Amino acid sequence: MSGRLAGKVALITGAARGMGRAQAVRFAEEGADIVAVDVCGPVTHSTTPGASSADLAETVAAVEGLGRKIVAFEADVRDQQALSSAVDRGVTALGRLDIICATAGVSSSGRSVEMPEERWQTMLDVNLTGVWRTCKAGIPHVVAGGAGGSIVLISSIAGLRGLVSVGHYTAAKHGVVGLMKALAGELAPHSIRVNTIHPANTRTTMIQNPAAMKTVRPDRENPTQEEFEEALASMHLLPVAMLEPRDIANASLFLASDEARFITGVTLPVDAGHCVK
Repeated sequence: MSGRLAGKVALITGAARGMGRAQAVRFAEEGADIVAVDVCGPVTHSTTPGASSADLAETVAAVEGLGRKIVAFEADVRDQQALSSAVDRGVTALGRLDIICATAGVSSSGRSVEMPEERWQTMLDVNLTGVWRTCKAGIPHVVAGGAGGSIVLISSIAGLRGLVSVGHYTAAKHGVVGLMKALAGELAPHSIRVNTIHPANTRTTMIQNPAAMKTVRPDRENPTQEEFEEALASMHLLPVAMLEPRDIANASLFLASDEARFITGVTLPVDAGHCVK
């Protein structure tokens, strides 16, 4: 068996589609087996359309098509018992855990002091506490393996700067950075590295939906795809409207691999120059 992740097992949340699926496929291409977790349903107070069981099955088929093993579970990152049970069963099935990618997330928008409390709380429960719960479920297995490992937490450009009309999202994604830095210190004695990735606008259902399009183009009642992408392109230094999920997966692969064996505690923007524009 060859590949940059040969013999490794990776836990990925939000694996049914988007960045999570791209990570599962990219890791499998490099020799990893996968524990895939997704809620596979809508999340109240989120504008991100819910994934489905069929979406998760598609991820499973893609990984198996590459000749790698995958065990998939439908679990909510807000439910510690269900999440930990899924991870435990996955590790039992595949024999170890080396990599954790906390990728599950939701979106919504609204002025910070005007949004309903439930919208604020859902955002933090999924995008921040859900990341902590994923780490809580997976890290003991990585430590027990005794071979070190890598944890990749998906933050956002909103984890590096303030974005208007998504204060709850910005707060959650900044929180992920703080968690990463704390975990990097706690886990260093075990040779477990912890880093965050900060994507700019990426072609997933989190941003490619009517509510998000309206947030990006508030000057249009029903923005067209062209108007939407025009606005997105203006946010980036490089001439591109949206990144592809595989771009985030490639960065995740680097941080998960031994090529990054001495990289920990870093915030890695994959943002087409958004944060320096």
